[in-house]
Amino acid sequence: MRGPQVSDLMTWPVVTAGPATTFKELVSLLAEHGIAAIPVLDEHRRPIGVVDEADLLARHRGDSKPEPVFWKRRVWTKAQGLTARELMTRRVPTVAKDEPVAGAARRLVEAKLRRLYVVDGSGRLIGVLARRDVLRSFLRPDEEIKEIVEREVLQRSIWADPSTVTVQVDDGVVTLGGVIDRRSEVERAEC
Repeated sequence: MRGPQVSDLMTWPVVTAGPATTFKELVSLLAEHGIAAIPVLDEHRRPIGVVDEADLLARHRGDSKPEPVFWKRRVWTKAQGLTARELMTRRVPTVAKDEPVAGAARRLVEAKLRRLYVVDGSGRLIGVLARRDVLRSFLRPDEEIKEIVEREVLQRSIWADPSTVTVQVDDGVVTLGGVIDRRSEVERAEC
């Protein structure tokens, strides 16, 4: 079953920053848009880092000298940062726009991420998929879910004759009934 893709649920356009964006501009962007993180893009719109609230709060921790432990030195260095390039975390969690939402949701949970930055085939940022975007998909009306199952599962995935299979959706729970020719088609329908 194909199912919804990341591009179906992602939020766009994305609020972004450049490497030279100042501390104060970053704080203003987060507050103005009610977001907790902002991707930093290079001149080709490819993500090179992320600045989140923790990175910005580190700026005002009050540290006056670095600690001997490596990670504390890194935090102290960030605390001195004045631009996105100096403040950002360089690891950017990305996901392809055509990846199934189920895989992206699994990754959000397993890696304890709040969001994935959606990129196209060239690595350019085109959206963001947050946990709330995935959860919003559960608010679909039962009739819409039924239509999607009939179209995506019965017709496109297992090529079942709609007159031989019934689809019932009750409070988001899908129940399929009827007869399908092959066991492998039943397994695909269960996905």
